[in-house]
Amino acid sequence: MPSTMDCLFCKIISGAIPSKKVHEDSLAYVFADIDPKAPVHLLLVPKKHITSLAHAEAEDQALLGHLLALTTKLAAELNLDRGYRTVINTGADGGQTVDHLHLHLLGGRAMHWPPG
Repeated sequence: MPSTMDCLFCKIISGAIPSKKVHEDSLAYVFADIDPKAPVHLLLVPKKHITSLAHAEAEDQALLGHLLALTTKLAAELNLDRGYRTVINTGADGGQTVDHLHLHLLGGRAMHWPPG
């Protein structure tokens, strides 16, 4: 498990690595994905380093709720009124490639199922 000093998303949140910031508040940092899979592809990252959803604890419940509420707010601001997809990849088999909990917000086109 990487330390927060080695974490890509912790470095983005701190400003050590540049990103296209979309939103920031006391709990979360949101930026555009550098390899978008849809016209809108944002990453919502908690400022607290949590390795994955599987590592979230009871004390993180409000933070997780904040991320979901922020998703709704951003989707409305981005006029994703026809729909959007939220994804949380967890663990290697779940497709997680960065060991810091993050939520994908994808929209701007029709999504297909199954995703992959």
